[in-house]
Amino acid sequence: AVGLGIRRSREGRRPGLSLTPPGEVARRLRAALAFALTGAQERVWKEIRADMAAPYPMNRLLQGDVGSGKTVVACLAILTAIEAGYQAALMAPTEILAEQHAMTLERLLAPLGVDVTLLTNATRGKARRERLDALRAGATGCVVGTHALVQKSVGFKRLGLAVVDEQHRFGVVQRA
Repeated sequence: AVGLGIRRSREGRRPGLSLTPPGEVARRLRAALAFALTGAQERVWKEIRADMAAPYPMNRLLQGDVGSGKTVVACLAILTAIEAGYQAALMAPTEILAEQHAMTLERLLAPLGVDVTLLTNATRGKARRERLDALRAGATGCVVGTHALVQKSVGFKRLGLAVVDEQHRFGVVQRA
């Protein structure tokens, strides 16, 4: 049986965001899925939702085999941040993986009215300037990218959630 595991870090609690939207957009995503969440996905989603509602930063590791449903759980968290009025970012270690995530998120989130933007080092010129301006203005709710997301030129209006895929492939500073 494929399962999801989760570890939570509670050290260094400092004031953070309490994200408690009604959850309507996440419910709409779940209703649109061609499958029901597994018991493990339900359990992990419930824990993540509770942590997002808490008044301190969440630091979690969601682990599972390929195909175990980590991305759909991440989508629910992304939608929670967006519905609460914040932005969400998903960072992947390679451009190919970032592109794959962007396509998956676009397929899942576009029908819900959520635009997904891709930002990598390959994004250049006018397209890059437009995407950076949209992020700073808060016009972009969800951005997917590589380590390009943590460059000094990238700014968010209201970043509420950062998801780091394959976090072990980034350095300590990049993960932080």
